[in-house]
Amino acid sequence: MGIFSFVAVFVLIRRLQTAFKFSPLRGNWMSQFTLGMWITIALYILAQIFFHEWAVLIFGGGILLAAVWFAEKEPEFEPFSSVLKAHYPLAGASLVAGLTQLIAPTFYDNYGNFFGFAVIGGFVWIFARWASTKKQRAELNFITQQNVMLDKMVAERTAELTKQKNELQNTLVLLQTTQQQLIQSEKLASLGELTAGIAHEIQNPLNFVNNFSEVSMELIDEMGQELAKGDQEEAMSIAGDIKTNLEKIIHHGQRADAIVKGMLQHSRASSNVKEPTDINKLADEYLRLAYHGHRAKDKTFNAELITHFDENLPLLDIVPQDIGRVLLNFFNNAFYAVQKKQTAGDASFKPTVELSTGLKNGFVTISVKDNGTGIPDDIKDKIMQPFFTTKPTGEGTGLGLSLSYDIVVKAHGGSIDIDSVSDEYSIFIVNLPISN
Repeated sequence: MGIFSFVAVFVLIRRLQTAFKFSPLRGNWMSQFTLGMWITIALYILAQIFFHEWAVLIFGGGILLAAVWFAEKEPEFEPFSSVLKAHYPLAGASLVAGLTQLIAPTFYDNYGNFFGFAVIGGFVWIFARWASTKKQRAELNFITQQNVMLDKMVAERTAELTKQKNELQNTLVLLQTTQQQLIQSEKLASLGELTAGIAHEIQNPLNFVNNFSEVSMELIDEMGQELAKGDQEEAMSIAGDIKTNLEKIIHHGQRADAIVKGMLQHSRASSNVKEPTDINKLADEYLRLAYHGHRAKDKTFNAELITHFDENLPLLDIVPQDIGRVLLNFFNNAFYAVQKKQTAGDASFKPTVELSTGLKNGFVTISVKDNGTGIPDDIKDKIMQPFFTTKPTGEGTGLGLSLSYDIVVKAHGGSIDIDSVSDEYSIFIVNLPISN
């Protein structure tokens, strides 16, 4: 029975050698494993030749116990701790069997079978533990492989998501840039709509300036003649007329200057700086500019402009060029709608655009009403959406009302109400809070 301990030592060393075959520590132990196996074989042969059976049992159990104890001391063998401990029963059974045979041979002879079963049981237990550990290691290796695969998949997915995130960020930047370009294009387009109206509006004050300048030059000549005659009183009367003319020249020059500044303000990017503004004056100015701009494109177009201004409106803190842009969109749409209805062939139709301002529940209201084509019920909920337009291709960008909504609602804390009956009228009402 002593052979079992030696076989256990040999198998243990062999298993450890196999386990360390691909380990970074291979170089430290492979030669020692080989030497240990040869020493085990040599000791077993010597024990069989020179020792009694009880000595072989004790010697084999001692060698096995020493080998396990040595292995457990080394940190490199920590993963094999449970397998190493499985050798203790065999070592103990071999030592007890050998010592009993030495000390109480009669007892051993009577119960030798039990000692044999104990040694064989310890030997079988070692291989059972090796098989169990092998299965556990196979499962652990499978789990490890799965973890490696999952880590790889996670890394690949993370890289893919990072790439998608970067692409989305780049797309977002591109969209924001495109949005700003579209907004600026819409501003320039609305400025183009204003050009003819601005030319018409600026022509009036310039005509006055020219006329009063010519009259003033004639009056200066007359004043010189009267002074030459010595008629001081008549000269002073003519000087008064010249002063009046100069005052009118200044007034109309300032009017022309205001129109030009308004045009420049409308064309440049919004500063988002709110300033006290006369809503009546702002709305009336953009109404005239829009009307004359529309007439410049079609000389045959005429419309009745009706205004109802609440003279008690307070100055409102707004961004003038932005609210002006909103009103310009509404006026242009109104003139487009009445002209479209007029060209439909109704000879009795009289295009009318009505502008009203007022106060209601802490809000200044600006109402733009036209008796044009109206808005069909099925698209009322869509007209504020970006890029939605009912105009033919090339005549509208679909951004005007969307930008108007952003300006009024998001930038000024107001609201836009729409009332319309198809083929009868449309009313757009801008509500701006008095206190911003």
